[in-house]
Amino acid sequence: MNSIPEINDALEKLRTYPFLQALLDRRSRRFGRGMEMKSGPMAFKSRQSGEPLTEEEEALMVFAACGITGYALGDLDYGKNGGGNIMVSTVGRTIPSGDAMHTVALMVTNDQATYFIRRPQDLPPDDIPALVELAKNHEFVEIYRRMRVRIKDGRVAPPMEPLYNLDVNRWSCYDKNGTYFVPVCEYTQLLINGLLEIFGRNVGAFILDERATFRPAGIGKFAKSKGGHLNDNAAMGRVQTIEALEGLVSEAVTVEQGMMLQNLALMAQSLGLGGFPNWAAHPFGWLEAAGFRLTTMPSSQYLGMNPALAALAKAAGKVMPIPLVQGLEKDGEVLMKPFCPPYYASMSEAVQAAVDIKFGPDGMFRGRASKSAWLNWMGIQEQVEEFTPEQVEATKAYCEYVYRRYGRFPAYGPPIKTLIGFQSSRLDLEFYEKFYKPEAVSTQQAKREA
Repeated sequence: MNSIPEINDALEKLRTYPFLQALLDRRSRRFGRGMEMKSGPMAFKSRQSGEPLTEEEEALMVFAACGITGYALGDLDYGKNGGGNIMVSTVGRTIPSGDAMHTVALMVTNDQATYFIRRPQDLPPDDIPALVELAKNHEFVEIYRRMRVRIKDGRVAPPMEPLYNLDVNRWSCYDKNGTYFVPVCEYTQLLINGLLEIFGRNVGAFILDERATFRPAGIGKFAKSKGGHLNDNAAMGRVQTIEALEGLVSEAVTVEQGMMLQNLALMAQSLGLGGFPNWAAHPFGWLEAAGFRLTTMPSSQYLGMNPALAALAKAAGKVMPIPLVQGLEKDGEVLMKPFCPPYYASMSEAVQAAVDIKFGPDGMFRGRASKSAWLNWMGIQEQVEEFTPEQVEATKAYCEYVYRRYGRFPAYGPPIKTLIGFQSSRLDLEFYEKFYKPEAVSTQQAKREA
């Protein structure tokens, strides 16, 4: 069996491997040591023993995906109507995030354990400078150990059968010798932050409920036609539906997840490992397996049926319980919570918590403003616009309406979900030599398995 390189060898590979070459060489490579493809023109059984990733290699993969690197610059206009108050934190990671919010967390699972990797907001603020200093010193294993929480012993995964998985991945997932990385997306904070932005006087958007005869989504009294500040004249182009609004938020979070997956792929390539992204979009499969908190709700409510249609569905015996992911807890500690019940008593309380992250006594524009990259943090602190009472109240009214009408927040899906995972393994080069032209394996993979 080949010896596994120590961390210094891995880091040396990264230092000497050009980024441009990593882009040129990156491919999805699935066939690892100890694996078997049982049928088809590339049927093959590995003659090599499987060999897991080292802790050092996992640490580098995790850092690439979501490592804390320093302070976000937040180079925005913090004057009147400048929009700078959309920022949520002053911490930066290896991937960009809308409003520096860090909506996407990461789970890591291997044969020994399953870990949740804390996001910046999941850590005590005083821990951030130490993690940044460790990153500067390339102490990636120590970073990995400090940021992870063991949530399960051993490997977890949802079942293989549809619709938990797809046929295309059946042969390759889940490699018992590989490590699986699962981005976990949280939607509520970005949605609330966006609502606070668009319900300000400068934008003044108006939201309709397309599943309730296009009535105002709890914000009727704020319409300009009623003497309020939100522009309910559709001709002005500021009227949206709940579905359209939530679709924009979902796409923004998906982009952040995509950046995480790209960094995982580039790091796997740079370390000479195999790896590929694959479907992990079951609405609760991965999260249930990992021990997230779940509840159920009637399918009629989950689908947003009106009362008459819901009654018909119930009479026909078509109503069934649908699992709904709520959050993640371990040994009494809340590791990931959305901005909605049960972690807040009401949506109004959740909205207020989102506001206080910015403008509360210890908010990023108040007590924590000095912990930033800004030299003139006091000037920003003095000039940044606080949210007006009317935009906060409109946001609370909208969120209360959605939760009351649909029994959850957001209205079109769970507050936390998965979409794409990434599996990384040690490659069996015999497979690629047998079935592919020589360029299928880069020199980095060849060196790693030599």
